[in-house]
Amino acid sequence: MIGTLSRACGAALTLLCLMNSATAADPGPRHVMSLSMCTDDLLLELLPPERIASVTYYSRDPSNSYQWPQAAKVRVNWGTVEEVLAQKPDLVLAGTYTTPAARSLLKKLGWPLLEVAPAADFDQIRAVTRQVAHALMRDAAGESLIAKMDSTLRELAASKPRQVIRVAAWGEGGSIPGQGTLFDAILEAAGGVNVAATLDGRYTSFEVEQLIAAHPDVLAYASDISDTPGRNTEVAQHPLIRKLYSGRTVTYPGALYSCGVVESADAAAALRSSLLQAVHSGS
Repeated sequence: MIGTLSRACGAALTLLCLMNSATAADPGPRHVMSLSMCTDDLLLELLPPERIASVTYYSRDPSNSYQWPQAAKVRVNWGTVEEVLAQKPDLVLAGTYTTPAARSLLKKLGWPLLEVAPAADFDQIRAVTRQVAHALMRDAAGESLIAKMDSTLRELAASKPRQVIRVAAWGEGGSIPGQGTLFDAILEAAGGVNVAATLDGRYTSFEVEQLIAAHPDVLAYASDISDTPGRNTEVAQHPLIRKLYSGRTVTYPGALYSCGVVESADAAAALRSSLLQAVHSGS
């Protein structure tokens, strides 16, 4: 009896030592929850599934998330405080412009909360990646993601097209993203020139006549605009525009352009390929 108890205690002690050793080798929060589509991707890249409490339901949609295969392996949430209280994460990640009621209540409750601002350019992407990686005690992994992104950006800069490709992101009822938007940063990395970048404001409203006068070489349509019936689609598909720009249009994944993450460099590479194809087919 005593021998059996001694062996059981010894096994338990060994297991405890192994668990402590694993924690020491891989420190940081063990049960993290994301309430923002933009922090979903970072969390899924920086932590293994067993350390993720949940991510938002958006993350399982390929049109919203670069990490949707990883998201299929973890639980999803709808951004409510009730879910936080039920899942009891040791850290919550949230965007500064998302789930305001939930963030406010979590602060009052004193829950561990990291608020992450949206990134609209590659410097900001580096900053938020480091911010989240540091909170997760995964600094080295964060730097590895940034290094991969920077490598892609260097390759794009070194192979920039010789011809100037002037682009307008057309749609959204005539609203065009200008300077300071993530679209502008991705387009610049792709080697294109944003016709709205020299105008005042992050977003500029263009009438059809103004668009024609701006004379872009290529029109870029957000996929969620071009595929959805409504006034936005009607403006984007104006008969005169369709005639003038037949063969000189590209479609980009609009939802993926709403969150600045390290994969935004890959988005720039994909956009580069689409722009070159549109220019060559329209010439």
